[in-house]
Amino acid sequence: MATQLTPQEAIERARRLQEDRLTAVQTVAEARQAVTDVREETARELAELQARIADRVSAAERNDVRAWNAALSAGWSADELRKIGFSEPHKKARTRRRSTRKTSASTTPTAAIESHSETSHEG
Repeated sequence: MATQLTPQEAIERARRLQEDRLTAVQTVAEARQAVTDVREETARELAELQARIADRVSAAERNDVRAWNAALSAGWSADELRKIGFSEPHKKARTRRRSTRKTSASTTPTAAIESHSETSHEG
């Protein structure tokens, strides 16, 4: 014969089942947090690695430009170096351009119209 559960026994059984379910949810939550943590950490590591690689490539490119310019300074022409088998550096040394200031008179609309009308009457 089946024995009837007391209310306290029923509550205790339900509580154990509920604890198992909560433990399963906690396990899922911890696993998801671990995935998020690993993704963030690897993204940070990847960014750092990419920055280090970019620095190394930039340094090598700068050295390439210096070597090319040193060969030019030593008397080799760009054509001669190309004939030997060297192409020009992919990244050439940057040169600073001086900004040219335009006078305010040349940028006014009337000055532009006057200069245009002078060239259009020659003809």
